[in-house]
Amino acid sequence: MRKIRELTGILVLLLTIASGAERPDNILIITCDNLGYGDLPTYNPDTTIQSPRLNELASEGMRLTSFYTASPTCTVSRACLLTGRIPQRHGLVHQLGGVEGNYGTGLNQQEILIPQILKQAPIPYSTGCFGKWNIGFAEGSRPTERGFDEFTGHASGNLDYYHHNYREKHDLYRGIEELHLPGTYCTTIFADAAIDFIKRKSKFADTPWFVYLPFNAPHFPTQGNKRPGQPNIYQAPDDAFEEIGLSPEETDPKKRYDAVVFALDQAIGRVLDQLTASGVDERTFVFFMSDNGAFRLNRKGLDVGINDPLRSGGVTCWEGGLRVPALVRWPGRIKPGTVCDEPLWSPDLFTTCAAISTAPLPAKVKLDGKNILPVFTATAKSPHESFYFQYRNHAALRKGDWKIVREKPANPWQLFDLSGDPGESTNLSSTHPEKVQQLHEEFAAWQTTF
Repeated sequence: MRKIRELTGILVLLLTIASGAERPDNILIITCDNLGYGDLPTYNPDTTIQSPRLNELASEGMRLTSFYTASPTCTVSRACLLTGRIPQRHGLVHQLGGVEGNYGTGLNQQEILIPQILKQAPIPYSTGCFGKWNIGFAEGSRPTERGFDEFTGHASGNLDYYHHNYREKHDLYRGIEELHLPGTYCTTIFADAAIDFIKRKSKFADTPWFVYLPFNAPHFPTQGNKRPGQPNIYQAPDDAFEEIGLSPEETDPKKRYDAVVFALDQAIGRVLDQLTASGVDERTFVFFMSDNGAFRLNRKGLDVGINDPLRSGGVTCWEGGLRVPALVRWPGRIKPGTVCDEPLWSPDLFTTCAAISTAPLPAKVKLDGKNILPVFTATAKSPHESFYFQYRNHAALRKGDWKIVREKPANPWQLFDLSGDPGESTNLSSTHPEKVQQLHEEFAAWQTTF
């Protein structure tokens, strides 16, 4: 069956080339897990983290300072990115938990994902996913059943970086078959798989490719994934510690976290180097983001990521949970070393990928993402009037520089002017009740569209 699909793809490609269609650029979307807004030196000069390759990516492209994830938690944020829709539309509004949850259906199988759109482009894309899936792994829900030609990664929300287990279950796969690589660092596994895919697919000059590279790092360690006697500490390769001047035996959680992020940075650098080695860096759209903000739940030894200057963190609708570091590079189209403060969000990647590929958008599907290429390439304004957020009891809406937030449905809205108060420290609801009412009405208007 796979051979038939490959032959069919080649036939479609030959017919498309014969028709004179222009080959679109490759697309590389890299996500990391729970990285804080203030963790990287490109956002926070006071950070202790070293990330030379991401610094380089920022200097070669654009740094986004008001980019939002559509949900402040892992599962839901990924579903939003891949579908171009907010949770209240695609229906996956909660974090998948336990083996049963992670290996269940997860995201509605009728939802259309980015790779499925790219398969409908005038020149169909080769597609690969390498890393954390976390939106359902039942039959029909797995990456290779939802538009990806290849998959190397894990089903769950997090795993042990070396043993590759989620709770009692081994959780590393190639396609739908278990992959056993004990002792190999998972960030290395995912980067290597992406590099191999890029190397192979870039040999076919007339076929574009799409790589979705959702790293598990730097997700905090989870006690339930550890073997008896195994310490629940941040895991990184020995050389990552040594290259930033630390011992692999370091006990300080924040310093160990720094080593995890450095190892991630180096892995991303290797993937970017492969673009150059394959001669396709000038023809590849690269986007990097964190799936949500760093968690700030005051758990000793775990919540060490930094969201400064933003408030709070993951699983909340405060800025620290929703506003994330994001970088974009597209040589010849995006001016190097630029900064964009226009508010944008993760569902935009769906529509933007369609625009790059010239693939048609799905009919009769309400999308929340917009094509944001003009913002990147022509300094256009954000195409969004407002942004709606709701997770568990938390809710928020941003419109322009104004934002309303509440932690429970029964609580009154708090109001903040993000232009001068990104840390949401001064509640202006009592002095601007008319603005609260205006944003509340916008929030209610969103709810009429679900």
